[in-house]
Amino acid sequence: MISAVFPSRIFRWSLVLLLLTVPALAKDVPLQIIDWPATGDAAVRFTFGKFKALPGMGNLHGYVMDISAENRSPRLIPAARFSLYLFDKSNVRVGEDTIALSNLGPGETVKFETTVTTSGLPVAVTLQNIAQTARAISLTVNSTPQGAMLKVDGTEEGTTPHIIKVGPGKHTLTFSKEGFVAGNFPLEITADNVSGGTVSYELGAAAFDSIELRDGSVLNGDLVSISGMDVEIRVGGAIQHIDRNKIKRVILTQRDAPEPTPLPPATTPTP
Repeated sequence: MISAVFPSRIFRWSLVLLLLTVPALAKDVPLQIIDWPATGDAAVRFTFGKFKALPGMGNLHGYVMDISAENRSPRLIPAARFSLYLFDKSNVRVGEDTIALSNLGPGETVKFETTVTTSGLPVAVTLQNIAQTARAISLTVNSTPQGAMLKVDGTEEGTTPHIIKVGPGKHTLTFSKEGFVAGNFPLEITADNVSGGTVSYELGAAAFDSIELRDGSVLNGDLVSISGMDVEIRVGGAIQHIDRNKIKRVILTQRDAPEPTPLPPATTPTP
Protein backbone atom coordinates (compact mmCIF):
# COMPACT_ATOMS: atom_id res chain seq x y z
CA MET A 1 0.00 0.00 0.00
CA ILE A 2 2.80 2.41 0.82
CA SER A 3 4.66 1.55 -2.36
CA ALA A 4 1.51 2.39 -4.41
CA VAL A 5 1.04 5.85 -2.83
CA PHE A 6 4.68 6.93 -2.83
CA PRO A 7 5.13 7.08 -6.67
CA SER A 8 1.88 9.03 -6.90
CA ARG A 9 3.27 11.68 -4.55
CA ILE A 10 6.45 11.84 -6.58
CA PHE A 11 4.42 12.41 -9.74
CA ARG A 12 2.33 15.17 -8.15
CA TRP A 13 5.44 16.96 -6.83
CA SER A 14 7.17 16.62 -10.22
CA LEU A 15 4.13 18.12 -11.94
CA VAL A 16 4.06 21.06 -9.51
CA LEU A 17 7.78 21.72 -10.00
CA LEU A 18 7.35 21.60 -13.78
CA LEU A 19 4.48 24.08 -13.67
CA LEU A 20 6.55 26.43 -11.51
CA THR A 21 9.67 26.11 -13.69
CA VAL A 22 8.10 26.73 -17.11
CA PRO A 23 6.87 30.30 -16.35
CA ALA A 24 10.23 31.14 -14.77
CA LEU A 25 12.07 30.04 -17.90
CA ALA A 26 9.63 31.83 -20.19
CA LYS A 27 10.11 35.05 -18.24
CA ASP A 28 13.80 35.15 -19.20
CA VAL A 29 13.14 34.79 -22.94
CA PRO A 30 13.55 38.23 -24.61
CA LEU A 31 10.91 39.61 -26.92
CA GLN A 32 13.36 40.31 -29.73
CA ILE A 33 17.09 40.56 -30.55
CA ILE A 34 18.21 43.00 -33.27
CA ASP A 35 21.74 43.38 -34.66
CA TRP A 36 22.75 46.74 -36.09
CA PRO A 37 23.62 47.09 -38.87
CA ALA A 38 21.51 44.25 -40.22
CA THR A 39 24.12 43.30 -42.85
CA GLY A 40 27.83 42.66 -42.38
CA ASP A 41 29.50 42.55 -38.98
CA ALA A 42 27.14 43.73 -36.26
CA ALA A 43 28.37 46.78 -34.35
CA VAL A 44 25.62 46.69 -31.71
CA ARG A 45 23.32 43.92 -30.53
CA PHE A 46 20.07 45.15 -28.97
CA THR A 47 18.06 42.82 -26.73
CA PHE A 48 14.48 43.90 -26.05
CA GLY A 49 12.55 42.57 -23.08
CA LYS A 50 8.82 41.94 -23.15
CA PHE A 51 6.36 44.82 -22.88
CA LYS A 52 5.15 45.52 -19.35
CA ALA A 53 1.77 47.28 -19.38
CA LEU A 54 1.15 50.45 -17.38
CA PRO A 55 -2.34 50.91 -15.86
CA GLY A 56 -4.70 53.87 -16.24
CA MET A 57 -3.90 55.04 -19.79
CA GLY A 58 -7.52 55.39 -21.06
CA ASN A 59 -7.86 54.72 -24.79
CA LEU A 60 -4.07 54.63 -25.17
CA HIS A 61 -1.69 51.93 -23.99
CA GLY A 62 1.45 52.53 -21.96
CA TYR A 63 4.34 50.11 -21.71
CA VAL A 64 7.78 49.84 -20.13
CA MET A 65 10.42 47.83 -21.96
CA ASP A 66 13.85 46.74 -20.72
CA ILE A 67 16.62 47.12 -23.32
CA SER A 68 20.29 46.10 -23.38
CA ALA A 69 22.84 47.19 -25.98
CA GLU A 70 26.14 45.32 -26.49
CA ASN A 71 29.01 46.87 -28.45
CA ARG A 72 30.29 43.96 -30.56
CA SER A 73 32.79 46.07 -32.52
CA PRO A 74 36.48 46.68 -31.62
CA ARG A 75 35.97 50.44 -31.35
CA LEU A 76 34.26 52.90 -29.03
CA ILE A 77 30.78 54.03 -30.05
CA PRO A 78 30.86 57.67 -28.93
CA ALA A 79 27.23 58.54 -29.64
CA ALA A 80 24.37 57.17 -31.73
CA ARG A 81 20.59 57.65 -31.84
CA PHE A 82 17.94 55.24 -33.07
CA SER A 83 14.24 55.44 -33.89
CA LEU A 84 12.31 52.60 -32.24
CA TYR A 85 9.11 51.58 -34.01
CA LEU A 86 6.44 49.31 -32.45
CA PHE A 87 4.09 47.08 -34.45
CA ASP A 88 1.00 45.05 -33.59
CA LYS A 89 0.27 41.49 -34.74
CA SER A 90 -1.09 42.82 -38.08
CA ASN A 91 2.24 44.59 -38.72
CA VAL A 92 0.62 48.01 -38.21
CA ARG A 93 2.81 50.61 -36.54
CA VAL A 94 1.20 51.59 -33.25
CA GLY A 95 3.94 53.63 -31.58
CA GLU A 96 7.50 54.93 -31.68
CA ASP A 97 10.28 56.20 -29.45
CA THR A 98 13.92 57.32 -29.62
CA ILE A 99 16.84 55.63 -27.83
CA ALA A 100 20.44 56.82 -27.61
CA LEU A 101 23.87 55.33 -26.90
CA SER A 102 26.83 57.27 -25.54
CA ASN A 103 30.49 56.28 -25.02
CA LEU A 104 29.88 52.53 -25.30
CA GLY A 105 33.27 50.79 -25.21
CA PRO A 106 34.27 47.64 -27.12
CA GLY A 107 32.61 44.56 -25.58
CA GLU A 108 30.67 46.74 -23.15
CA THR A 109 26.94 46.25 -22.47
CA VAL A 110 24.58 48.94 -21.20
CA LYS A 111 21.09 48.27 -19.81
CA PHE A 112 18.25 50.79 -19.69
CA GLU A 113 14.47 50.99 -20.08
CA THR A 114 12.09 53.04 -22.18
CA THR A 115 8.46 54.00 -21.63
CA VAL A 116 6.22 54.22 -24.71
CA THR A 117 2.62 55.15 -25.43
CA THR A 118 0.88 53.21 -28.21
CA SER A 119 -2.48 53.12 -29.97
CA GLY A 120 -2.59 49.33 -30.00
CA LEU A 121 -1.04 46.20 -28.56
CA PRO A 122 2.64 45.99 -29.66
CA VAL A 123 4.20 42.61 -30.33
CA ALA A 124 7.37 43.50 -32.28
CA VAL A 125 9.90 46.31 -32.75
CA THR A 126 12.22 47.61 -35.46
CA LEU A 127 15.20 50.00 -35.29
CA GLN A 128 16.45 52.70 -37.61
CA ASN A 129 19.65 54.66 -37.07
CA ILE A 130 18.74 58.33 -37.44
CA ALA A 131 22.02 60.18 -36.75
CA GLN A 132 24.88 60.63 -34.40
CA THR A 133 24.39 63.41 -31.86
CA ALA A 134 27.14 65.24 -33.72
CA ARG A 135 28.87 64.36 -36.94
CA ALA A 136 32.44 63.12 -36.99
CA ILE A 137 35.04 65.84 -37.39
CA SER A 138 38.51 65.88 -38.95
CA LEU A 139 41.60 66.65 -36.88
CA THR A 140 45.25 66.89 -37.82
CA VAL A 141 47.37 65.04 -35.26
CA ASN A 142 51.08 65.79 -35.04
CA SER A 143 53.87 64.92 -32.64
CA THR A 144 57.33 66.05 -31.64
CA PRO A 145 59.30 64.35 -33.07
CA GLN A 146 57.22 63.46 -36.11
CA GLY A 147 56.88 59.90 -37.38
CA ALA A 148 55.32 58.51 -34.21
CA MET A 149 52.85 55.65 -34.50
CA LEU A 150 49.35 56.96 -33.70
CA LYS A 151 46.54 54.90 -32.21
CA VAL A 152 43.00 56.17 -31.67
CA ASP A 153 41.16 54.24 -28.96
CA GLY A 154 43.60 51.36 -29.42
CA THR A 155 43.33 51.17 -33.23
CA GLU A 156 46.39 52.03 -35.37
CA GLU A 157 45.78 55.00 -37.66
CA GLY A 158 49.26 55.60 -39.13
CA THR A 159 52.26 57.80 -38.36
CA THR A 160 52.23 61.47 -37.50
CA PRO A 161 51.39 63.90 -38.97
CA HIS A 162 48.05 62.26 -39.71
CA ILE A 163 44.43 63.35 -40.28
CA ILE A 164 41.82 61.43 -38.28
CA LYS A 165 38.03 61.48 -38.08
CA VAL A 166 36.46 61.15 -34.65
CA GLY A 167 32.90 61.38 -33.40
CA PRO A 168 31.65 63.05 -30.25
CA GLY A 169 32.71 61.62 -26.92
CA LYS A 170 35.92 60.81 -25.09
CA HIS A 171 38.88 59.31 -26.95
CA THR A 172 42.48 58.33 -26.20
CA LEU A 173 45.32 59.09 -28.61
CA THR A 174 48.42 56.93 -28.08
CA PHE A 175 51.82 57.94 -29.45
CA SER A 176 54.87 55.67 -29.69
CA LYS A 177 58.21 55.96 -31.44
CA GLU A 178 61.34 53.88 -31.15
CA GLY A 179 63.80 55.53 -28.81
CA PHE A 180 61.19 57.66 -27.02
CA VAL A 181 58.89 57.12 -24.09
CA ALA A 182 55.35 56.43 -25.33
CA GLY A 183 52.43 58.47 -24.04
CA ASN A 184 48.65 58.98 -24.12
CA PHE A 185 46.66 62.11 -24.89
CA PRO A 186 43.01 62.35 -23.72
CA LEU A 187 40.71 63.92 -26.31
CA GLU A 188 37.07 64.90 -25.86
CA ILE A 189 34.87 65.92 -28.79
CA THR A 190 31.64 67.83 -28.19
CA ALA A 191 28.77 68.75 -30.49
CA ASP A 192 30.23 72.26 -30.81
CA ASN A 193 33.58 71.14 -32.25
CA VAL A 194 34.21 71.66 -35.96
CA SER A 195 36.63 70.11 -38.43
CA GLY A 196 40.04 71.60 -39.05
CA GLY A 197 41.49 71.50 -35.56
CA THR A 198 45.01 70.37 -34.67
CA VAL A 199 46.34 68.21 -31.87
CA SER A 200 50.08 68.25 -31.13
CA TYR A 201 51.82 65.97 -28.66
CA GLU A 202 55.42 65.96 -27.47
CA LEU A 203 56.76 62.52 -26.73
CA GLY A 204 58.65 61.90 -23.53
CA ALA A 205 62.39 62.15 -23.17
CA ALA A 206 64.43 59.93 -25.43
CA ALA A 207 65.22 56.58 -23.91
CA PHE A 208 68.42 56.27 -25.98
CA ASP A 209 71.05 58.45 -27.58
CA SER A 210 70.21 59.31 -31.19
CA ILE A 211 72.45 59.74 -34.23
CA GLU A 212 70.77 61.38 -37.22
CA LEU A 213 72.56 60.62 -40.48
CA ARG A 214 72.70 62.90 -43.50
CA ASP A 215 70.59 60.47 -45.53
CA GLY A 216 67.69 61.02 -43.08
CA SER A 217 67.97 57.75 -41.15
CA VAL A 218 68.26 57.68 -37.36
CA LEU A 219 70.10 55.26 -35.08
CA ASN A 220 68.97 54.92 -31.46
CA GLY A 221 71.26 53.29 -28.93
CA ASP A 222 74.01 53.97 -26.40
CA LEU A 223 76.81 56.21 -27.60
CA VAL A 224 80.12 54.64 -26.66
CA SER A 225 82.76 57.01 -28.05
CA ILE A 226 83.46 59.78 -30.55
CA SER A 227 86.88 60.15 -32.19
CA GLY A 228 88.16 62.39 -34.96
CA MET A 229 86.63 60.39 -37.82
CA ASP A 230 84.62 57.64 -36.11
CA VAL A 231 81.58 57.37 -33.88
CA GLU A 232 80.91 54.19 -31.95
CA ILE A 233 77.36 53.36 -30.85
CA ARG A 234 75.78 50.24 -29.35
CA VAL A 235 72.46 49.38 -31.03
CA GLY A 236 70.56 46.37 -29.75
CA GLY A 237 73.67 45.05 -28.05
CA ALA A 238 75.85 45.24 -31.20
CA ILE A 239 78.59 47.85 -31.69
CA GLN A 240 78.41 49.91 -34.89
CA HIS A 241 81.11 52.26 -36.24
CA ILE A 242 79.92 55.24 -38.29
CA ASP A 243 81.98 57.62 -40.41
CA ARG A 244 81.84 61.04 -38.77
CA ASN A 245 81.20 62.76 -42.15
CA LYS A 246 77.95 60.79 -42.57
CA ILE A 247 76.50 62.18 -39.34
CA LYS A 248 74.26 65.26 -39.30
CA ARG A 249 73.82 65.53 -35.54
CA VAL A 250 74.07 63.60 -32.29
CA ILE A 251 71.44 63.86 -29.54
CA LEU A 252 72.47 62.61 -26.12
CA THR A 253 69.83 61.62 -23.61
CA GLN A 254 70.30 62.65 -20.01
CA ARG A 255 71.40 59.81 -17.79
CA ASP A 256 71.57 59.56 -14.04
CA ALA A 257 75.00 59.04 -12.58
CA PRO A 258 75.48 55.51 -11.30
CA GLU A 259 75.22 55.14 -7.59
CA PRO A 260 78.59 54.52 -5.92
CA THR A 261 79.27 50.97 -4.88
CA PRO A 262 79.03 50.78 -1.09
CA LEU A 263 82.24 49.86 0.70
CA PRO A 264 82.28 46.54 2.48
CA PRO A 265 81.81 46.79 6.24
CA ALA A 266 85.00 47.14 8.24
CA THR A 267 86.14 43.98 9.91
CA THR A 268 87.83 43.75 13.25
CA PRO A 269 91.17 41.94 13.06
CA THR A 270 91.21 38.66 14.92
CA PRO A 271 93.69 38.72 17.80
